[in-house]
Amino acid sequence: MNAIEIRSLTKRYGKMFAVDRLDMRVAAGDIYGFVGKNGAGKSTTMKMVAGLATPSAGELVLFGESRTRVAGSFSGAPSRIGALIEEPGALPNFSAAENLMMKALAMGVVRPRAQVEELLELVGLDGTGSRKVKKFSQGMKQRLGLALALVGSPDLLLLDEPFNGMDPETTRDLRRALVRLNRERGVTIVISSHVLDQLMRVCTRFGVIAGGHMVREFSDEELHASCGSSVRVKTADPARALAILEEHLPGATFRVEPDEAIVVGGGARAAASAFGGAASDPASSGAPTVEDVSRVLHDADQVVLELSVLERDIEDYFVELMDGAPASSASRP
Repeated sequence: MNAIEIRSLTKRYGKMFAVDRLDMRVAAGDIYGFVGKNGAGKSTTMKMVAGLATPSAGELVLFGESRTRVAGSFSGAPSRIGALIEEPGALPNFSAAENLMMKALAMGVVRPRAQVEELLELVGLDGTGSRKVKKFSQGMKQRLGLALALVGSPDLLLLDEPFNGMDPETTRDLRRALVRLNRERGVTIVISSHVLDQLMRVCTRFGVIAGGHMVREFSDEELHASCGSSVRVKTADPARALAILEEHLPGATFRVEPDEAIVVGGGARAAASAFGGAASDPASSGAPTVEDVSRVLHDADQVVLELSVLERDIEDYFVELMDGAPASSASRP
């Protein structure tokens, strides 16, 4: 089952389209990295999913139940969503525990005190006592916002730039807490962030939005396969060389470029090795090396004209995708 299915979702403000015919799929159990530039439509999309903004058009299905516009309002199934979008909604003159307790009581949480204590420990605020939120650092407020989003044990967690204002140690602790929530409780998590390095450490799938449109969705393995090392080779007989390489390197992937050069990659498994994934042993990853390609072609008496290693920077790849659509402020008829 998909936790979120979005079809042609649109949010229009006058003549301006913040989100324009967006399609998006988030499977239950995913940690989904939602990537885009400022103004691309990330926050607006998350607000519509959370029920905080009404779509102008399109369809939104949450856990198999459709949400529709009824009499000018946005209605649907009971909420199973926790959200931290933009600023944490905490009352500044109360402590973290008091803020959490008020929300827990308002939601009718069973054993609210136990849940408050658990959430304070989870986000690292269990030592704040009666200290008022207005005296918190930005990072502490972000952690409280996460705790507030988790009140009531939601099935879907929406986090908009959750790493803002956090030092490296706090960011690491939050990252671990999110992974634990996902693995131990099965919480589906959508994270929008400009900190690509942090997303790469936790996300299982990604969606890149530009100009209110979804540019591309892909898995962690597909991302690594696109950005991993590959070997580029040109020969005197490209067709014959390709057939030989395909026969002798069955675990590799192949692409022929316009100038008839052959690009030999190792697929997702090999790329995971290059990025420190599970296949950390290059000898078993299936990744072809320059030596592998050279030996195969030499043994087949192929004349090699060019041989080089290609590396693609993962940040450059995301930037390229984020530049792949018109600006979010564009208008249309």
